[in-house]
Amino acid sequence: MAPPTPSEILNGIAAARIAFDKNEAGSREALIDYSRALIAALEIPSEFVQRTFWAEPAQSATIRVAVDVKLFQHLQEAGSSGLSPAALSEKTGIDVVLLQRLTRHLASMNLIILHDGAFFATGLSNGLAAENYQHSISFCYDVSRPSFNGFPEHFKKNGYKPPTLSGIDGPFQFAHNSELPFFDWLVATPPHLDYFSSFMSAYRAGKPDWFDFYPVQERMIEGFDCTAGNALLVDVGGGRGHDVATFVSKYKSHPGKIILQDREPVIADMLAGGAEQGFEAQAHDFFTPQPITGARAYSLHSIMHDWGDDESVKIIENLVPALKRGYSRVLFNEIVVSEEKPTLAATNMDMMMLAHLNVRERTEAEWISLLAKGGLKVVEIHTYPGVAESLIEAELA
Repeated sequence: MAPPTPSEILNGIAAARIAFDKNEAGSREALIDYSRALIAALEIPSEFVQRTFWAEPAQSATIRVAVDVKLFQHLQEAGSSGLSPAALSEKTGIDVVLLQRLTRHLASMNLIILHDGAFFATGLSNGLAAENYQHSISFCYDVSRPSFNGFPEHFKKNGYKPPTLSGIDGPFQFAHNSELPFFDWLVATPPHLDYFSSFMSAYRAGKPDWFDFYPVQERMIEGFDCTAGNALLVDVGGGRGHDVATFVSKYKSHPGKIILQDREPVIADMLAGGAEQGFEAQAHDFFTPQPITGARAYSLHSIMHDWGDDESVKIIENLVPALKRGYSRVLFNEIVVSEEKPTLAATNMDMMMLAHLNVRERTEAEWISLLAKGGLKVVEIHTYPGVAESLIEAELA
């Protein structure tokens, strides 16, 4: 099949622009996709190589330097006045000649603005000045980038075979010269665990939550058994409670209990904050039997993609006995990779899982097969324009 022509892509951009002006869901992401497609259609090989292996790596490295010297914060504080090279040099401690070379490149990549000899922030650079994005940049450059750079040598060494062991002896271990699984390594090498947590919060920032496009009223609240003590939602492996806190805020008059579950250290850390949460918190390891029986819904957000098929089946099998047939729903908030039109958001995360955990994002067929092995059947897969993750609704087979 021939790729779209530049004229065809421009027609798509024109249509997406109309949708964008009407603030239609997914129109912004469509414009970005068309823009990438237009570059791919117009670039010649020499331009592609220079952008991919010179411009973009140099930008990443310069942004990592910017984190250390708070460059984006200084430009943000300067506002519409901007900063001269000399003033920015004084604030960052970077020699003015070197600074100008680095910041000119950021300007050429449209990250900051160069005008009348001064440098100015953009909306994007101001966003990157926030602490969670500063931490994310450090994590991606210091931890993820070496893992990706190790792909060629690692896969050549193992005969270009897919990983067979979840979490060990993969690109991450090869790149960082460690035998530790990814999460154990994060714990053992501060501040990487904190930076990874910031990265995960930033990863989903600005996107709708699963309950924004899943029919909560129709599929969860209607038909809920109001018997005292019953749970409406159990968030399995829900971390520090971002999802349930937002759910409770949106559905203030919900019936039943909302319960957050995670490992003991995570729950203890969350409760140490002492804030009123609006939900219950319970220590639970999802590799052990689910203690809350007969809940209306059990949600698992980005849990299964951290594990291979064998471990994922065990997670499901420990949940299945708690389900009430014809009533309980299991909601997997996960990426579903299209076999025909894979999105960059889906393949990005698939490469992250390959690089760090030796696991993968799954296609619809793979999800259906996996859940069936654990005793579940897929009822419906809910999607939303511009959101990488789908909501896979399942029940007892």
